[in-house]
Amino acid sequence: MVVDDHPIFRRGLAALIGTQTDLTLVTEAENGRQAVEKFREHRPDVTLMDLGMPVMAGVEAIAQIMAQFPQARIIALTSWGGDTDIHRALEAGARGYLLKDVASELVADAIRQAHRGLRVIPSEVAGRLAAFTPRIELTDREMEVLTHMARGLSNKEIAAALDRAEPTIKVHVIHILQKLGAADRTEAVTVALQRGIIHLDQPGVSRAGDSEIRGRA
Repeated sequence: MVVDDHPIFRRGLAALIGTQTDLTLVTEAENGRQAVEKFREHRPDVTLMDLGMPVMAGVEAIAQIMAQFPQARIIALTSWGGDTDIHRALEAGARGYLLKDVASELVADAIRQAHRGLRVIPSEVAGRLAAFTPRIELTDREMEVLTHMARGLSNKEIAAALDRAEPTIKVHVIHILQKLGAADRTEAVTVALQRGIIHLDQPGVSRAGDSEIRGRA
């Protein structure tokens, strides 16, 4: 099964699989919710799962499928290359992680490896995990604050949005900067985007310029 919200990319994967005599494409899905439904219906041996999709993201779809079908073999195939993205997908139950710029023959080989029960972690992906150790762990509230920071909201505006006192938000911002090793809010958002902690295509997140990421810690 191929799961991706971009029909052109899905067609490309379908064409690739069609050239392999030992592989058959049984179904496609354009979002995570549809992926869960179609997995129940078709029970594919291997699933290629995008992560950044509407309706339901890939990590949630992986988690739901694995909860119902623990033997499912799912490979994340995505443009998201942050170490946090990789950890989330593997923790949800993915057996492998590929970036979309990978060579087509490696995708076919990865499907075969996953079918044999092997993990598929290319050296590039392993290197990204190794480069960022230990992991950054933000609380749910810190994630909320960071997301609002990425939208360019000030501490006062974040406090209003979350119905919290402004000094409380200031403390959260300080903790976020410390955990991300950032000198200011702009750097914190930049690091968070680079490492996949947040994404521009998350609801409510847009790329903010330096002047938009306002408010002091």
